[in-house]
Amino acid sequence: MIVLGLTGSIGMGKSTAARMLQAMGAPVCDSDAVVHGLLARGGRAVPAIDAAFPGVVIDGAVSRPALGAAVFRNPDALKRLEAILHPMVQGAQRDFLARAARRGAKIAVLDIPLLFETQGQRRVDATIVVSAPFAVQRARVLARPGMTAEKFAGILARQMPDAEKRRRADYVVPTGAGRLMTRRALQGIVRQVRQHRTARRPGRHWPPRGYQPGQIHHA
Repeated sequence: MIVLGLTGSIGMGKSTAARMLQAMGAPVCDSDAVVHGLLARGGRAVPAIDAAFPGVVIDGAVSRPALGAAVFRNPDALKRLEAILHPMVQGAQRDFLARAARRGAKIAVLDIPLLFETQGQRRVDATIVVSAPFAVQRARVLARPGMTAEKFAGILARQMPDAEKRRRADYVVPTGAGRLMTRRALQGIVRQVRQHRTARRPGRHWPPRGYQPGQIHHA
């Protein structure tokens, strides 16, 4: 099974691209959704975050605004948070890949917002970066409820520049010229990946070494 890593800066159209890939038959693991589940009431990360950041858990769930304030401009706190979340997210991704493989998927997608920032490219066979002109990106983001130019600037400061992501990517998908162009670009990538995948050239990252059919991995 070929594992693709999908990423892109805020407002670049990554969620739309993920839905298109799913429609093409490639299952997608949404890492943001995984994190939301970990932080929700009953989530696996709640006890550890409660211990590391007292006061951020309210009514059994992690308050994202409170947690954000606790790690804002605090690199040490952010590292503590990442040490809790990253192994759990990666465990959920491995579970997803195992399920996709059991269903016979030939291509699976890990949607990871901070793919390159967290060295996630080391866990996939190829990377896809969605990109749009800055003016389009800015307009999309500022149209979101509660978003301000200051918040947007702060988010960009924490993300790898779009130009650098495009330089590192195996595939770059333009999203600023309409959905038809985006869909065509993704279709071309899926077609190319499927053509290149053969019994002699399986994905490098799935199945992992020592994997047994039916086995589920956890963090």
